[in-house]
Amino acid sequence: MTMPRGRDERIVILDIDEKSLGEVGRWPWSRNLMAELTAKLFDRYGVALVGFDVVWAERDPSSGIDVLDGLARGALQGNREFQRSYSRLREGLDFDATFAASLKDRPVVLGYYFNIEDRAVRVNALPEPTLPRGTFAGRNVALFGWRGYTGNLPIYLQNAAGAGHFNPLPDFDGVSRRVPMLIEFDGAYYEALSLALVRAWMALSTGQAVRVAPGYPEERPNDLEWLDVGGVAIPVDENAAALIPYRGEKASFPYFSLVDVLRERVAPERLKGKIALVGTTAPALQDLRSTPVGGAFPGVEIHANLIAGILDRELKRRPWYTAGAEVVLLVVGGLVLSLLIPRLSALWATFATAAGMGLIVAFNVAAWSAGGLVLPLASSLLVAGAIYTMNMAYGYFVESRSKRRLAGRFGEYVPPELVDRMARDPERYTMEPKNAELTILFCDVRGFTGISESLDPEALREYINEYLTEMSAIIRDRHRGTLDKYIGDAIMAFWGAPVDDPQHARHEVLAALEMQRQCGALNARLAARGWPRLEIGIGVNSGTVRVGDMGSRVRRAYTAMGDAVNVASRLESRTKNYAVGILVGEATRSRVKDVVFREIDRVRVKGKDEAITVYEPVGERPEEELREELQSWQEALRAYRAREWDAAEASLLSLQRANPDRGLYAAYLTKIQDLRRRALPPDWDGVTAFDEK
Repeated sequence: MTMPRGRDERIVILDIDEKSLGEVGRWPWSRNLMAELTAKLFDRYGVALVGFDVVWAERDPSSGIDVLDGLARGALQGNREFQRSYSRLREGLDFDATFAASLKDRPVVLGYYFNIEDRAVRVNALPEPTLPRGTFAGRNVALFGWRGYTGNLPIYLQNAAGAGHFNPLPDFDGVSRRVPMLIEFDGAYYEALSLALVRAWMALSTGQAVRVAPGYPEERPNDLEWLDVGGVAIPVDENAAALIPYRGEKASFPYFSLVDVLRERVAPERLKGKIALVGTTAPALQDLRSTPVGGAFPGVEIHANLIAGILDRELKRRPWYTAGAEVVLLVVGGLVLSLLIPRLSALWATFATAAGMGLIVAFNVAAWSAGGLVLPLASSLLVAGAIYTMNMAYGYFVESRSKRRLAGRFGEYVPPELVDRMARDPERYTMEPKNAELTILFCDVRGFTGISESLDPEALREYINEYLTEMSAIIRDRHRGTLDKYIGDAIMAFWGAPVDDPQHARHEVLAALEMQRQCGALNARLAARGWPRLEIGIGVNSGTVRVGDMGSRVRRAYTAMGDAVNVASRLESRTKNYAVGILVGEATRSRVKDVVFREIDRVRVKGKDEAITVYEPVGERPEEELREELQSWQEALRAYRAREWDAAEASLLSLQRANPDRGLYAAYLTKIQDLRRRALPPDWDGVTAFDEK
């Protein structure tokens, strides 16, 4: 809200961007090329100061100097002609020396970094420490200590005007809001790249070396509060870190592609007299940071923001007394709200809390903008919100009635009219687990993997939502079932709890029939949108199960468990083997008298010796043609179980010709062909195990 925005023309960023890498080649570039760049920056463009947000840690052998040195000391050691020629050429091939010479007597500040790994290495050299050992002895200063470093080659460091570290200091959430102005290493203290550049800039202006001195408030002489740099106070915290004064979002400073500068495509007046920072925005070079103003913010622009903020004396302060201000805000605001809110209605309490939060924010913003102070904000807002929430929660739990409690518990599972019925006698209905006779339904989409692969994520979400909504409405609203859960594209529901339902089996069978019928209408809508056809399989079974609020300490749900549930799930998975839409267990079939069923098979459940008969419901009032088909099917089934394969096949083929769309007959013809090839035991009784096809 308070960022000045706009562009600061005093500092320019020379960007090692994708364009530069594409034209010149991968980074790092030849030091000979960097020497040419350095010379051009000062001689042609007239920049005032250059800072490198990169580190030059390895020698540059790109000229072939290492190979030639090896030949001179080895195979060609005695070749006078080679030795004379190489001695003349070698100086020009030493690109490291060429780059170092380009730095000499020019205001160039190099970058380097510290590391904190357990086996941290120390590579090359460090500059002279900014502050010596013992500077903060006996003070309440908690500077970050590091174990190792990667510095520039000594020949570069000897010729540069200075060097500074570019170690970030992200907060716990990974966002960069601070930069450590000083870092401790081996007891001495080293400055940040931005601070080194500010000192170099001041030295250019005054012609004198600019030193850094710690600043301590009179009230607390042991607490570091600022760094004095040439008369400019840089506010820091106990870690000697300064808050980054972001000017705006990315590109608040002029950017120039480094290759354009190198190839002289930039007008000299655009760089003349500027502070030039050489850094990168190329993702491959990994110098993008998460910041409050951008998730991929160039690290080099963080240095630019700090330099500009220090020169303009606009860094925000967080003095020692901000902790006391936080306590005052918490105590005063908390007392006022805790006394006021309980005396108000819910509406006025909401207004009062919003007004209190608004005052807290207004005071904080005023301190930030007018006084340059960083005061805590989140704690005061959280206290106000917590007081409001606790009062509202207290009123809710004390004043809510049994109906609201029941609606909260069962509203997602059963239709509203059943919740109202339960609310009239809340003591009778609980979520405690109990044994009850229920009918359980499982419904699953066939070939869902193929469907999901053919649709993009958004279309798949709409597809599955439309299917689940349609099926759930049939279960919950039209047939008063209890919706247990969604398992991906599968649905589990049951009838008979939490409200007793003497006709739970009949209601569930009718719901399954309607779900299959509704698939036709649903498919018409799906086809109009160019989406795949939907086919579902449904398994239904009845029995005594355990039903209630069950689960773990982490998550609980009102659900049913037991052998009858497992059988219903297995029946659903077997529908595709018989090419039927619904399979009903024997226990359910025996409880429903006014629906016609087709016997499908006798199956043996894994872990049980006794076989059960499974059925397909075909409707409440089948037509005469269907009755004749059912009689022919029963005859085919009898022949199948009697091993009269020819008679069974003849009946099935006749049924298949009359009903080509019914896959059940083809499934049994396939089973007969398989059984003909097998040596069946004498006691084979036509029972199919659940693990067989």
